[in-house]
Amino acid sequence: MRIYVAGIGPGSPEDITPAVLQAVQDSDVVIGYKYYFQFIEPYLKPGTECIDTGMKKEQERALHAFLLAEQGKTVCVISSGDAGIYGMTPLIYEMKRERNSNVEIIPLPGISAFQKAASLLGAPMGHDFCVISLSDLMTPWSLIEKRIKAAASGDFITAIYNPKSQGRYWQLYRLKEIFLQERSTENVVGYVRQAGREEQETHVTTLKDFNPEEVDMFTIVIIGNSQSYLSDGKFITPRGYYRERTEEGKNLGQSIMIKSFQTIRKELKNPDIPLWKLWPMLHAIHTTADFEMEHLLWMDEGATATLYDKVKKGSIKTIVTDVTMASAGIRKGALERLGIQTVCYINDPRGAEMAKEKGITRAQAGMRLAAEEYPDALYAFGNAPTALLELCELIRKKKCHPAGIIGAPVGFVHVEESKHAAKPFLDIPKILIEGRKGGSNLAATLVNSILTYDDAEQLKPGRDV
Repeated sequence: MRIYVAGIGPGSPEDITPAVLQAVQDSDVVIGYKYYFQFIEPYLKPGTECIDTGMKKEQERALHAFLLAEQGKTVCVISSGDAGIYGMTPLIYEMKRERNSNVEIIPLPGISAFQKAASLLGAPMGHDFCVISLSDLMTPWSLIEKRIKAAASGDFITAIYNPKSQGRYWQLYRLKEIFLQERSTENVVGYVRQAGREEQETHVTTLKDFNPEEVDMFTIVIIGNSQSYLSDGKFITPRGYYRERTEEGKNLGQSIMIKSFQTIRKELKNPDIPLWKLWPMLHAIHTTADFEMEHLLWMDEGATATLYDKVKKGSIKTIVTDVTMASAGIRKGALERLGIQTVCYINDPRGAEMAKEKGITRAQAGMRLAAEEYPDALYAFGNAPTALLELCELIRKKKCHPAGIIGAPVGFVHVEESKHAAKPFLDIPKILIEGRKGGSNLAATLVNSILTYDDAEQLKPGRDV
């Protein structure tokens, strides 16, 4: 009294395991969906009884198997792929328990459709993955959608079974919508129709360009993770063996910073940010651990690239800060490498005397001195809104024309107004932190993002750490 539950693989003879072939040859009866018999008929011994059923007859097949096995026959129940993955094996075990049967159950694994599809696409399953069926015949859609969201947000490589049928036309569209909320539009997607069979077709594309209309019930869809890429037309997800070589910085500090930036980028709500905005945003979030910076960072179009171009051409030689803390955070290695000096007038005796005489803050007085001595410097504000407001007045009076403005004053009085006051100067590139938030550390890190913009494309921060 024995039932083999055998996975016959995706369809090609070379993908059927020797153990399954032996089970088929040893069996008195083979039971399965009629479409699958074409793949095992050549291996049946003479006189083997074949019982075939149509779609959705799984319980009927299982009952046949038990009735025959309990009569003393050796039965083989076949499933495509692996019988334990969306196949007959769980049902056979459940029925054995329900019937309190003494029949011996022998499950034999097969090559699953997602494994075959993966091998045809390249090596997409190289890291943590999950498999989700979109069939809601026995699983409520609300639960399926919950699993889709977990897979998308968890950065799992995701294989999709039963992506579409005649009655289920919208579910794959919804899956794509959910993934686009969590993943880059360039996330690699591969799909294979009739894997291992004569009608086999393979395709690779991106999440943005993936068209569910090209998919049917015979298709397996595989969505890569954030590390997946295409190489010579092959879909690859690295395991991480070369990570140390590619991510390694010159020292531990840089290596930590690189990994931090990679982590931040994965957690951004909007992954499709242009590089000139992404680079300072990563710096701002890294410095503050505050993802609200994704919404608070305000920039003129291409400001980082424009300011870096001025640095590279040598037209920015001086950076003026409102307070010494902002100057302290600007990387000395970068300043030396680029031949740039920082200047701060907050403790200048001339400024203190002017502030007392004019009834203004020392930060305001410092801006007046700076405008006289460095009218075309890059100005960075991380503390005093009065300093930024003063600079705006000096620009309006044509007493200076800065190369750029970094505006991140912090506090509750005149802070937001000072940032709004800087925006109308359209010919001056600006990077601002909207609202009340800011700080000298933010001003400094935004300056650092400009000085290292040539590292942005490789996402390799921390050269001068």
